[in-house]
Amino acid sequence: MIKIVCTSCQKPLSLDETKLPMKEVSFPCPVCKTKLTVDRRNLNAAPAPAAPAEISPPAPSGEEEEESFGAKALLVGADHPGLRQAAKLIGFVPVYFPAAQQARDYFMQEFPPVIMLNPQQLTPPPLEAMQPIVSLAPVDRRKSFIILFSENLRTFDGNAAFLYGVNLIVSNKDLGSFQQIYRDAFGYHERLYNSLHSVLKAMATT
Repeated sequence: MIKIVCTSCQKPLSLDETKLPMKEVSFPCPVCKTKLTVDRRNLNAAPAPAAPAEISPPAPSGEEEEESFGAKALLVGADHPGLRQAAKLIGFVPVYFPAAQQARDYFMQEFPPVIMLNPQQLTPPPLEAMQPIVSLAPVDRRKSFIILFSENLRTFDGNAAFLYGVNLIVSNKDLGSFQQIYRDAFGYHERLYNSLHSVLKAMATT
């Protein structure tokens, strides 16, 4: 493993250099989206430093797809090939944890920009099984877009999203349209927060 630091937000990132192609590759910082570039050919010229133990995924570690280079989407609860594919369709590598507490530990180290919740059983809100990851502090929650998947809920159900403490509800029957659903919902989310940040900034200067 090698460690790099984002040139913009200074977020430390751990990369498995054995999974990098022998060429220059670019990818977005998972926190601030700044374009970062790594060339494995240059890494091979000198011994790669070991990644510090404290930024390694917690034990038991999450399962990542074979091509694990790039920004991550955290998949929590019941594993589902359709959800893994959905993460890839929006440009993320799925990292799977069956338990929400394990997912929270990973989140607090890596801050993946997307969290995909697929509970084994959907219970009335609050969703107790997912509370460790849903009940993040607001400053940490804003770093990720949280999606709840369910057979029993309606896609874009804003009331259910509010009650369950997530940004978006997606019905499993709509997975085929997930790319467009995510694009629309995340675009609205970004516009909402941009407006909020503008108001807060204006208040701070008055």
